[in-house]
Amino acid sequence: MPGFCDEAWRHTAKLQQSVLTHPFNEELAAGTLSPERFQFYLAQDARYLLGFGRALAVAATRAPAPADLSFFAGAAREAVVVERLLHEGYFEKFGLSEADLDAIETSPTCLAYTSYLLAVAQTGGYPELIAALLPCFWIYQHVGEHIVANQRGGEENPYQAWIDTYADEEFAAAVTSCRAAVDRAAGSADAVTRSSMLAAFTRACEYEWLFWDSAYRLEAWPTAHLR
Repeated sequence: MPGFCDEAWRHTAKLQQSVLTHPFNEELAAGTLSPERFQFYLAQDARYLLGFGRALAVAATRAPAPADLSFFAGAAREAVVVERLLHEGYFEKFGLSEADLDAIETSPTCLAYTSYLLAVAQTGGYPELIAALLPCFWIYQHVGEHIVANQRGGEENPYQAWIDTYADEEFAAAVTSCRAAVDRAAGSADAVTRSSMLAAFTRACEYEWLFWDSAYRLEAWPTAHLR
C-alpha cells in the first residue's frame, strides 16, 4: 500500500502548483508584494494560528503514541507562541499597532478555515484531524523552499524573514514528523477512514489556496454594508 502522504500530495498536485504560482506568493518571492496585502495576511494568520493551535492541542490529546503526543503538543505551543513572535516582528517593522490590527476584520476565509479545523477536531476522528492539519505544515514548507530555491542573489527582500522561517531545517523536521504521524494513522486505518483522511487533506489544501487568495484580494465581508 503506498504511503498516504505521497498519495495525498499526488492527488492535490494541481492545487500545490497553483499555490506556488498564485500572485501573492510570486510577489512575495520577488519582494514586490504590497505592504497592505502582507499586513492583511499577517492579521488573518495571527487569528488563524489560534484556531490551528487549539486543533493541534486536540490532536495531542488523542495521539496514541507518546512521540506523536509530544509532537502535536509542541506544535500547538509553536503555533501560538513562536510564530506569534515572527508576526510581532513584522507588526513592529510596519508600524502596526494593536488598534491597527483590530481595525482589520477577520476575513470570511480565515473564519471558515479555522472553523473547519475546529469542527474536524470536535466531530472527526484522530486520523481525519491530523490529515486536515498536515497541509498547513507541508504547504508552507513547499512555498518557502520553492522561493529560496528560485531566488536570485543580491536582492533584498522585505519578506525574507518570513520566507526563511518556512525554508529552514527545523521547520522541515516538523513537517517530517507530522507526515510520519499521518502515515502511521493511515497505515492502520480501514478504507473508509483513509477516504475521510484524503477528503480532509484535500479540503485543507483548498483552504490554504483560498487563504493566500483572500489576502491578495484584501477580502472583506460582502454583507458589511447591511449591518
